[in-house]
Amino acid sequence: MDIDIDFANRTDILNLIKHIPASIVDKNKNYKKHNTGVYFQDIPVNPLSKSASIDYKEAASRGYFKLDFLNVSLYKHIKSNEQLEELMYKTPDWSKLKNREYFEKLIHINAHYHVYMNLPEPIDNVEKMAMFLALIRPGKRHLQGQTWDKVSKTIWDKNDTDGYIFKKPHAISYAYLVIVNMNLLDQNQLDLEDLTS
Repeated sequence: MDIDIDFANRTDILNLIKHIPASIVDKNKNYKKHNTGVYFQDIPVNPLSKSASIDYKEAASRGYFKLDFLNVSLYKHIKSNEQLEELMYKTPDWSKLKNREYFEKLIHINAHYHVYMNLPEPIDNVEKMAMFLALIRPGKRHLQGQTWDKVSKTIWDKNDTDGYIFKKPHAISYAYLVIVNMNLLDQNQLDLEDLTS
């Protein structure tokens, strides 16, 4: 199981809670601190690095539960839960996705304008945005350029891939974050430059 929790600044919360950073083994078989993973239970600790002394995959097999605390700078522009919900559920102007400058300022999809422009049909709802987010992952690139109807038949399958894929719940949550970003831009609550820092 993989649980990600997004924060405007993950350090703010981690400074308040006792935790142990997770570890990951790199391609050279060296242990290093995991970029986002933390444990809130006792786990063996390397006294030098102050991180878990076992790799996060091995830790999971031993019953340890890692949470990923992620920085999402977009949240710095959200003032309340009510505002977040309003921005999530307001239908954005989907036609603006055709504008390259606008598209390239959107969280999670900004580097994939060329993929969007090669779609046979536009994105016009949250489900299609979620599928687009899945399409740009290595394991589903073979579906790029196909109709949404055809994409929808296998986009969430695990068995037709050789690379990293998104699970549907993960993609839906990311899709809503793109919508929040679009609505903030549309309401002039963000400068286009705000998201590049």
